Amino acid sequence: MTGMKTIIELYDERPLENVLGTEAFRPETTVFLCPDNIARDRKLHRKLEEYFRRRGVDAKLVFRASSLLDTDQVVRAIGKIASEFPECALDISGGTDAALFAGGIYCAGAEMPVYTYSRRRNTFFEISRAPFARDKKCEIQLSVEDCILMAGGSVRQGRVDNAILGGYMDIIDPMFEMFLDFRRDWVKIVTYIQLVSQPDKDGEVSLEAKGDYTVPGPHGRRISANTPALYRMQTIGLIHDLSIEEDESVRFTFRDKQIRTWLRDIGSVLELYVYKACIDTGAYNDVRTSVVVDWEGENKPDAVTNEIDVMASRDVMPLFISCKTSDVKTDALNELAILRDRFGGQTARAAVVTAEIGHMPMRNRAAELNIDVIDLSDLKAGAIRDRLKAFAASRYDIR
Repeated sequence: MTGMKTIIELYDERPLENVLGTEAFRPETTVFLCPDNIARDRKLHRKLEEYFRRRGVDAKLVFRASSLLDTDQVVRAIGKIASEFPECALDISGGTDAALFAGGIYCAGAEMPVYTYSRRRNTFFEISRAPFARDKKCEIQLSVEDCILMAGGSVRQGRVDNAILGGYMDIIDPMFEMFLDFRRDWVKIVTYIQLVSQPDKDGEVSLEAKGDYTVPGPHGRRISANTPALYRMQTIGLIHDLSIEEDESVRFTFRDKQIRTWLRDIGSVLELYVYKACIDTGAYNDVRTSVVVDWEGENKPDAVTNEIDVMASRDVMPLFISCKTSDVKTDALNELAILRDRFGGQTARAAVVTAEIGHMPMRNRAAELNIDVIDLSDLKAGAIRDRLKAFAASRYDIR
């Protein structure tokens, strides 16, 4: 990188544009030209510093305030930065139109190197006097946590310890096949399991489940054991020691505490199946399920958090997936789009996986929000892996 020690970044609301240049070219200093509220946001500064430390990038970060809508002000600010930091280059991957125009004006007269990044081609390009960026392919691979951290958030421990999932991969597909076979009764099946596997009086979790064949359920309804489903669970190794006396009692033992948790949760089987399908494609460098995002990254008790059922990353593209065992509501689509835009920007993709047939109003709303839909017909046809692989292959065909 001869002739470049400092990168000037025109701050962008899309987080990726703010970090790629620094990571790819490793300058001594990166100066963010940003609005006043960003220049004063110490919390965001710490998050960016934490992100670069995590990525092994040792660059000094400097934040300089300027209106990115005032061309003359941006020209003056770039000139002042250039006089203070020698051997600058300007990254015009992000920023407002006014800031980009101002950068062009300044660099034309000052002969400052200028480069950009193309999301569509995942490549850096020399605009002027920047041979270090000439047709340089971006080979950066981000983890799920990197994608959240660069946008100022953090990842908390979710319902699932992803580190243990490798020991359960062999039963996820059989579990999902069972779910499809008993899909119409699944809520009742899980509710019954919940009712006969209550914690012991001292709060300890017991692997033994026992109860009457028919038990009082929610809203005054009575729920009976689904005998075929329970025998199927025993066949695939989710439970053992199953004993059923028709119209009288049921007793069985869960394989372990994790299986107990999944069989007591309506949505877990679908989420696990989508998680494994992402891994099976071989197209993603990181896959996580039950990703709890802390929006501010402060880990406060009253912090705003959201859970992403499954999240994957391919190179610099994050994929956000919401899994629904029932019909997909508009609110769920809106929430998914907000998460994608906040923590992924224009590089990200989002998809909803539903165990129902996707009705046209839902599909139309999803299309408006640029959310892909994988529905029951795709799941039954075994097409989910092809769909997920296609998302990764088209990762640079961005909005």
